[in-house]
Amino acid sequence: MRILVCSINFTPELTGVGKYSGEMVEWLLEQGHEVRVVTAPPHYPQWKVHEGYSAWQFSRERRSATIASISELEVTRCPTWVPPVPRSWSRVLHLLSFSLSSWPAMLKNVFWKPDVVLLVAPTLFCSPQALCVARLSRAVAWLHVQDFELDAAFQLKDFSSNPLRRCIEGVERVLMRSFDHASAISEKMVQRLVAKGVDESRCVLFPNWVDTSVIYPLQHPVSLRVELGIADDSVVALYSGSLGKKQGMELLLDVSQRMAARPEIRFVFCVDGPSREQFAQVAKESRNVVVLPLQPMSRLNELLNIADIHLLPQLACAADLVMPSKLTGMMASGKPVLATAEPGTQIAELLSQRGLVVTPGSPEAFVSGLIRLAESPELRKQLGRKAREYATTHMDRNYVLGGFELAMRDASGQCSGETLRESIVVCAGEIAHEEPVFVAEEANTAE
Repeated sequence: MRILVCSINFTPELTGVGKYSGEMVEWLLEQGHEVRVVTAPPHYPQWKVHEGYSAWQFSRERRSATIASISELEVTRCPTWVPPVPRSWSRVLHLLSFSLSSWPAMLKNVFWKPDVVLLVAPTLFCSPQALCVARLSRAVAWLHVQDFELDAAFQLKDFSSNPLRRCIEGVERVLMRSFDHASAISEKMVQRLVAKGVDESRCVLFPNWVDTSVIYPLQHPVSLRVELGIADDSVVALYSGSLGKKQGMELLLDVSQRMAARPEIRFVFCVDGPSREQFAQVAKESRNVVVLPLQPMSRLNELLNIADIHLLPQLACAADLVMPSKLTGMMASGKPVLATAEPGTQIAELLSQRGLVVTPGSPEAFVSGLIRLAESPELRKQLGRKAREYATTHMDRNYVLGGFELAMRDASGQCSGETLRESIVVCAGEIAHEEPVFVAEEANTAE
């Protein structure tokens, strides 16, 4: 197949949507598909254009076929304004700048005649050009939602005008319904697509994945732990990824300060971006906090294995608007996850019997859950083992992407047999809805 991908985030970004868009394209190339990508210069999560790239001019990258991927890759990077500190309207202008500049890059691919035009949201602002190219080239128009950016903005109160909200939501509904197929990364997000008016028969589940042959539990001591001066008997609580409003940054800062009297519990924050300075300041004031930059893929498995506990804070209002991309790696590492989520949300269901879930926005509950895991090695081992089992059976890279490839082939008329929904279920599997392990909010704070 010929597949045109439009995604504002792409390789070489190390985290978030860019990581997954890049890995998806790499996998499709390995299967022999021809892929072209329209994207912005890499800038996330630092919110600063990476060295060697320009925010103000078009650039084109070509990669010849390799032993692993028998097809060429063409990447067009479009001028995009990147705000140094993303806030409400500046973030909107950032998305709009890419939407406007990507028009010529998208339109030139009409003559390439793709079989599938795949738009990754964010940003939905690129829907008109994606739909235009798909219709002119008679391709399948496919919307894949990694993040309901508009819903998150409204829930986080970035925009408070009700008339503006109704107008934007109306336009969003029209655009989403115009795609031939739509997918999202969690069951709850698929349900939200249907609630927005997308026909259920055209909505499918396409979850994020992890290469379980690359991310796996290490049986020997991790050298990175030694480099950081962390004792063998210390319990490491790790957070690695971007941090912002949706992730509940303030909660991690608060909890690490509350736990200053428990030096045997070490916090490792592997973060980049505007919030990094706040964590660096906490690290200066506390002996049990270490701050690192995001690590390259070559050290990701080692990084994830220094953890005894993975931390996953999320605001309650954002729980079913996004599915944290970092969760797949956390579970594949075979270590338990301590998350904030309300009962019944996708995160709570996914971590059922595979982690601990506490009340969002409550430092007391988070501290209680952390202490419980820190003092219970057997519980950590049990939850981590179940998390790893789930990752290998439901989140494996080949398993998930193989199902999505089959779905795209079916949608473009290049395979027969299974229906679109059946083919994607092959990759997605079903979440086992066991009774979640919740921690009571009445917590014992650290002395």
